[in-house]
Amino acid sequence: MTTSDLAKRVYDHTFKLDPIVRSLLDTDVYKLLMLQTIWKEFARIPVTFSVINRTRSVRLAEQIDGDELRGQLDHARTIGITKKERIWLAGNTFYGRERLFSTEFIDWLADYRLPEYQLRKQDGQFLIDFHGHWSEVTLWELPVLTIISELRSRAALREVGRFELDVIYARAKAKLWEKVMRLNRLPDLRLADFGSRRRHSFLWQNWCVEALKDGLGDKFIGTSNVRLAMEHDLEAIGTNAHELPMVMAALADDDDELRDAPYKVLQSWQLNYDGNLLIVLPDTYGSTTFLKNAPDWVANWSGFRVDSKEPIAGGEELIQWWKAMGQDPQEKLIIFSDGLDIDDIETITHHFAQKVKVGFGWGTNLTNDFKDCAPTPNDRLNAFSLVCKVTQAAGKPTVKLSDNLEKASGPKAEIARYLKVFGKDQITRMKVVV
Repeated sequence: MTTSDLAKRVYDHTFKLDPIVRSLLDTDVYKLLMLQTIWKEFARIPVTFSVINRTRSVRLAEQIDGDELRGQLDHARTIGITKKERIWLAGNTFYGRERLFSTEFIDWLADYRLPEYQLRKQDGQFLIDFHGHWSEVTLWELPVLTIISELRSRAALREVGRFELDVIYARAKAKLWEKVMRLNRLPDLRLADFGSRRRHSFLWQNWCVEALKDGLGDKFIGTSNVRLAMEHDLEAIGTNAHELPMVMAALADDDDELRDAPYKVLQSWQLNYDGNLLIVLPDTYGSTTFLKNAPDWVANWSGFRVDSKEPIAGGEELIQWWKAMGQDPQEKLIIFSDGLDIDDIETITHHFAQKVKVGFGWGTNLTNDFKDCAPTPNDRLNAFSLVCKVTQAAGKPTVKLSDNLEKASGPKAEIARYLKVFGKDQITRMKVVV
């Protein structure tokens, strides 16, 4: 797709509803992997998911039309999985393993539709909640984030003329290609697209994926987006997220069960996927505490994802922990994924060369970097930090601490209780940009 073609598609958003979500598989593969586990073990646990704008200076309800938002959400609820998509899920190989998704699970998906939602405005923000059984509600996370992000992009470009649109997209493409050329100079690079949730648009993410595939070759190992993986014959990359330990922790009856919740999740995951997909996400309640209390068998897993800790510190901490556990760090994998851009990827690659295997999940700064691309300054094209988190489980509030308390979620009293149980060891505060 040329620059002009892309600009024309944006310019032609004039009919009543141009759907943002067109496929149930326009989601990240970790959502489907977690959903299969939830469907098997915890299907009917009542939960609430809520949209949280961490960049409060971006007043979404003043930038996006509420009726447009409702129209897009309502349309997403009409979409079901197609026969072609079911066949692909059943027959595709994921991480070298066939039939990762069971026939029974895919049959259940055949009748699945996104459930109802609640939408209101407050203090310049949209408050959007999803209530229901865990297996029914969890898939809303990606559609609601992509809808809001793309509606904001469309609103920012609505008054822009055709030729200025061409310039904006030409600059954004040139900006990305400069990054691709720098990335291609890195030895042993393993990079995946993790940019679905806060992308500029689906069309732009699609262009970015095509650019990485062409520009990086084998160094580009795939995308987290299931639809794009299917359409471009790529690996679907991803395992699990904070959602699982957050719900397990909320279900705990006492502090001992709470402290054990992250490891209970890993045991369940290991059992459900027959010892595959063994990447640990340790930071839900602090990575340092997680490693300190981890059972010995956790050290046998393939690797870890460093998500909210400063990357060099987080990686070095893992290397020392593996050594203390009698493991060879050079046989392990660390995936870095938090707000990365080209400078970060280069620095991390050079620092950990010959120390450990390294992979990157490149997110918002891949699929939504339009900063300074508009001839007329337009800060509404700048990315911001929007999440959709599970906020209640079985009538109890959920909590995420993170290694960065600026990313913490949950009621203040519950955050204080969790900090007392898990401790504050090496939990810091850092500015969240995306």
